[in-house]
Amino acid sequence: MYAWHLLLLLSFYMALALSLNLVIGYLGQFSLGHAVYALAGAYAYAFATIEWEASFVTGLGLALCIGAAGSLLLSIPARRLGGDQFMMASLAVHMLLFTAAYNWWSPGAPYGSWANLTNGPFGVSGIPPATLPGVGMLSPTGTAAAAAIFTLGLLVVLALLLRSPWGRLLRALRDDELAARALGKNAGAAKLRVFAVACSAAAGAGAVFAAYMSYVDPNLATLDEAVLLVAMVVVGGAGNLRGPIVGSFLLVLIPEALRTVGVTSATAASLRLVAFGALLILFMFLRPSGLAGDYALDR
Repeated sequence: MYAWHLLLLLSFYMALALSLNLVIGYLGQFSLGHAVYALAGAYAYAFATIEWEASFVTGLGLALCIGAAGSLLLSIPARRLGGDQFMMASLAVHMLLFTAAYNWWSPGAPYGSWANLTNGPFGVSGIPPATLPGVGMLSPTGTAAAAAIFTLGLLVVLALLLRSPWGRLLRALRDDELAARALGKNAGAAKLRVFAVACSAAAGAGAVFAAYMSYVDPNLATLDEAVLLVAMVVVGGAGNLRGPIVGSFLLVLIPEALRTVGVTSATAASLRLVAFGALLILFMFLRPSGLAGDYALDR
């Protein structure tokens, strides 16, 4: 059972790191607002399955749509802002949505009503297990396998997209947006598509995570989680599909490895934060492109 839980964590964080790499590594926009889209997808899935008694596929589809629609909060500022300015704008979006999720509740109001859409800091429990047409209810191990399939499918889709002319356009915008515009490329439309794909993928990963855990609360998108996702991309390497995979494996397995030497969960979490900071500083000096990256973030 522990192995399946570890597979779920790896699949979840790998999907988030791959989709964030689309923004950081291929578009060249440093975003801190990615984790909150996983939270939005998890809440959308919870609402669909609890209030509408929807299936896993329907809840996942709603989460993908919510992520794509919510991406406008990032893609619209990205049309005019870049560098540190966009990073601060993405942080503002993160804090706005996180605060809304944390405070959108009212004592006595039933869950799902306009006054209590997220149940605030108490979270939403009792999310039904995932069900598939023709298969029925999935066990926790089956849901973990579904998460792995979702991440593998995302990897295939991203590989196809990034090898297409659209992928080459993203690299051109990253390296020299002014030159790309001078060649007649529509940078604004390209950024809209990038954020739509990245944010919907994050929301889908959040939906699968909620189906597995049967519970979701705002802690899924704390600032620590936002930094963790950036660390996975930076440490693993931005600008290709190998880097986020390497980074997610490394930073997910560090706390699990600490458990084998008798370190408690609370201590392991603290040591993980120390390890993140040390790794980020080390890689920015010695390997700015990451372990397996092609794009150095300090260019």
